[in-house]
Amino acid sequence: MASFSIKFLAPSLPNPTRFSKSTTVKLNATPLQTASPPPEVAAERLEPRVEEKDGYWILKEQFRQGINPQEKVKIEKEPMKLFMENGIEELAKIPIEEIDQSKLTKDDIDVRLKWLGLFHRRKSQYGRFMMRLKLPNGVTTSAQTRYLASVIKKYGEEGCADITTRQNWQIRGVVLPDVPEILKGLAEVGLTSLQSGMDNVRNPVGNPLAGIDPEEIVDTRPYTNLLSQFITGNSRGNPAVSNLPRKWNPCVVGSHDLYEHPHINDLAYMPATKDGRFGFNLLVGGFFSSKRCDEAIPLDAWVPADDVVPVCKAILEAFRDLGFRGNRQKCRMMWLIDELGVEGFRAEVEKRMPQQELERASPEDLVQKQWERRDYLGVHPQKQEGYSFIGLHIPVGRVQADDMDELARLSDEYGSGELRLTVEQNIIIPNIENSKIEALLKEPLLSKFSPDPPILMKGLVACTGNQFCGQAIIETKIRSLKITEEVQKQVSLTRPVRMHWTGCPNTCGQVQVADIGFMGCLTRDKDKKTVEGADVFLGGRIGSDSHLGEVYKKAVPCDELVPLIVDLLVKNFGAVPLEREETED
Repeated sequence: MASFSIKFLAPSLPNPTRFSKSTTVKLNATPLQTASPPPEVAAERLEPRVEEKDGYWILKEQFRQGINPQEKVKIEKEPMKLFMENGIEELAKIPIEEIDQSKLTKDDIDVRLKWLGLFHRRKSQYGRFMMRLKLPNGVTTSAQTRYLASVIKKYGEEGCADITTRQNWQIRGVVLPDVPEILKGLAEVGLTSLQSGMDNVRNPVGNPLAGIDPEEIVDTRPYTNLLSQFITGNSRGNPAVSNLPRKWNPCVVGSHDLYEHPHINDLAYMPATKDGRFGFNLLVGGFFSSKRCDEAIPLDAWVPADDVVPVCKAILEAFRDLGFRGNRQKCRMMWLIDELGVEGFRAEVEKRMPQQELERASPEDLVQKQWERRDYLGVHPQKQEGYSFIGLHIPVGRVQADDMDELARLSDEYGSGELRLTVEQNIIIPNIENSKIEALLKEPLLSKFSPDPPILMKGLVACTGNQFCGQAIIETKIRSLKITEEVQKQVSLTRPVRMHWTGCPNTCGQVQVADIGFMGCLTRDKDKKTVEGADVFLGGRIGSDSHLGEVYKKAVPCDELVPLIVDLLVKNFGAVPLEREETED
């Protein structure tokens, strides 16, 4: 593939009186001193394991021993052909019962369609699919929102939408015969679902307040848009980065609040200046899996703004070429970094840069270390005089078709026809004239999607759960709401506590970053009966002092979680039992 180069105007440098060269953050992308020498890597280990053939990248014959089943599926049939060569048109004409009779077509609907963002809900909704959209920076339009609403509306009770923890939409209830028409409709409104599942680059996350925040460091939207255009080949498909060893998450940081959660991404761009130039220091390797979770580490590299896409391409090519393709639990990029050492991995990235070089990290990080993370829910002034944005709480991210239509109407009537999705599964309406705020606050939808939710609801996040996801062990969304409502009746709090729920160890709900996290499992109650339960995590942090939480207590039956949560809130988060509060009154 030819070298990739994009030019655009870099942002103005921040006021030097506000950010000194010594300003750093715990998530500093400059390297830490280490006493351990880099591992020795044999030269043959650095031979690329993939090769280009007929426009697609495939695993070489000599590296096919011991590969995992998903790799075999990719070798048997190139998944991107379902999109790039219109294979979906023929597949959609075949009845699903007939599809299931052939292993090849069964693998199409259960595995390969994930390259088109389509996930068959075989266990919970046989014959129906979840479709995941690409939505760089979480920015969407009223027209796009209305189109997605029109898709799910036709599926009745089977159709709904969720906001994910990567700032994008997932719509549910889709049936295969409708997919070709849906894909055309997505293209017409400027959306794509391409390369949003399996061994692909996931949605590029950015600052949800990009371009409107008076305190932002840099507007992340140009960068996340460029990354998404590169990753998907401008929505036409980019097979050069579609056969990765495993999924891969990028983010671009634009605010001191670190809304983007850089420490859990495979690649995080951290704003930094160097010799008067604006650019980014790089963090690499952050990830969650059922067997291992790691925070991102410094690559000891700084890139100017113009090199945001080339360095992404180089890192992806190093991962694609050299990553492990055996046990799926050891295929994320951090395992490759462990094997090569940070310097060895950096050298492989450097080889794949257009000029075959990388500058060392800059000490001039722009993220303020001592920064209190701001709440974006509610009404807040924008940097544009006379305008405000409003953050709406969407309970555990679940939205129905009528809700989407109404959100689109509100964004048109009061804002600029734009909506912003956040990694906490909420929605921001930007660009509201201050004179319209009072009327907006009286809109009926805001009684459901409140700008001022109860304090414990503010930080509540939940994955799909076993209502729709075949991987999930427990139900999460309805349960998390009910348990939180019950806990709120028993304690009084003065500050939000972030509680995350995930239905299985794959941790789509990101329980490790929560103050209190709940990971679904099966356990036994006091009568020795098998019931749904949760491993409870404690102590996750986001922002400048970010770190991952750890298991506090394993296998707690869900029916016993309310008193445990109340106890944790009182002992660790300053909550006051309401009974005691009433007695003191």
